[in-house]
Amino acid sequence: MVAETRQRLGHIDLLVCNAASNPYYGPMAGISDEQFRKIFDNNVLANHWLITMVAPEMIERREGAIIVISSIGGLIGSDVIGAYNISKAADFQLVRNLAVEFGRHNVRVNAIAPGVIRTDFARALWEDPKAEAAFQQVTPLGRIGEPEEIAGAAVFLASKAGAYVTGQGLVVDGGGTIKGGL
Repeated sequence: MVAETRQRLGHIDLLVCNAASNPYYGPMAGISDEQFRKIFDNNVLANHWLITMVAPEMIERREGAIIVISSIGGLIGSDVIGAYNISKAADFQLVRNLAVEFGRHNVRVNAIAPGVIRTDFARALWEDPKAEAAFQQVTPLGRIGEPEEIAGAAVFLASKAGAYVTGQGLVVDGGGTIKGGL
């Protein structure tokens, strides 16, 4: 993917790591080692690999932005998606560590922490009218987020407007984490 991007477009100015999986729903006591590893491989290790492939050219040019799509799950506990949340917390720490390492080279590394967004990942919530209504009651903005709202946060972090932001996790959740109802 990185080689193909370079071949088609030249050097890479921006990397957005936006892959995740969660093959297990239930308490931590029931997760298999294979499921736990898959979550960490997809949600943390894959980000590390992509960043390792792209960061050297950004460092050499002394310019670039890396954005990891984490989750508000990395900020809260859960009795049903604990391993996923742990992986997303690890993404926040990956961002902080790399921001320290790459900052002197003018390469910024940040995370976006979406709440519930109208994507396939959250389809079970927004396709069920009762579940969506319950979610709306606990979210200050009273609605599910839209993909373009995450894209807008990424545009900010990738642009000159975000040039002095690094090592941060930008929460985009309609206020859900401040109300504590998620």
